[in-house]
Amino acid sequence: MPDLVRHWAEGRDFPLLVLPDPADVHSIILRGFPCFLFVDADRAGAAGGTLVRKLKSDAFTAIVPVVMLSGRHDPAPVEGWFAAGSDEVVTSFFSPAEQRARIDAILTRTERDVSVHPSTRLPGTTEIEREIRRGLDSEIEFAVCYADLDHFKEFNDRYSYYDGDRVIYLLSRILHDVVKGLLGTTGFVGHIGGDDFIFVVPLEEVNAICTEILAVFDTLIPLQYNDQDRRAGYFFGKDRRGQLHRVPLMTLSIGIVTNRSRKFTHPAQVSELATEMKSYAKTLPGSVFVVDRRQQTDSDDPGDRRPGAAR
Repeated sequence: MPDLVRHWAEGRDFPLLVLPDPADVHSIILRGFPCFLFVDADRAGAAGGTLVRKLKSDAFTAIVPVVMLSGRHDPAPVEGWFAAGSDEVVTSFFSPAEQRARIDAILTRTERDVSVHPSTRLPGTTEIEREIRRGLDSEIEFAVCYADLDHFKEFNDRYSYYDGDRVIYLLSRILHDVVKGLLGTTGFVGHIGGDDFIFVVPLEEVNAICTEILAVFDTLIPLQYNDQDRRAGYFFGKDRRGQLHRVPLMTLSIGIVTNRSRKFTHPAQVSELATEMKSYAKTLPGSVFVVDRRQQTDSDDPGDRRPGAAR
């Protein structure tokens, strides 16, 4: 094992596994274990490039970062390794300090890339949990807001998945632009998946933020429909039993949980209660946001199921 790899991994408590057979490498990566792959290009030869090309041709294995290592610097092989899909090539041309810095940079980029949702580029569930945990560890009052589209499935069924993706992206921009535009770095917006989003804001700003989001949403969403549906304010769709019924234009429901009157010990408790509040908001007509204003007593836990207070 190259000293560079051993020292770099030991400094980060990364376990190392050496596999001489490319087939074994592909097999173990398919099982989802590695977070990093180093290929000794000098020893692997052409088989190393073939392995990298195979890994990068599959979306499941392509996310594993690959670093090619070589004791010499020859432009032709370097170009070939990059063409095969390598994320970085570290050769003797670089000083030991720069070699380590390049590997660190790949790790940083990889962690950033896998923590965002691919369609909206917003932070995903891992970063959402970290943000909520940061709030729980602080002394600041904050609000966790769970936003979900109403009648989105019917819209998808009537139009197309392409139009549905456009609506999800539009919602992501509305949330991001309002939260970041009004709060800057003190606001956070994340994408759980599908049409579900989480944003975290200081408690004193939650009413103004949500009011602006709903106003912008209700202005822009009707423009995603054709003229006939937009003028009517609805369209006819089929329910699960095949019966025709009126489907109103999409609205937005936001369920909000705060730490003003409740003490949470884990982000999962916040997530459970935010889901409950979002579900309650979806029972109300139009685009709305509802805030959980229940008081936590000694006998209550943060998952208390009594009805929430509506705006």
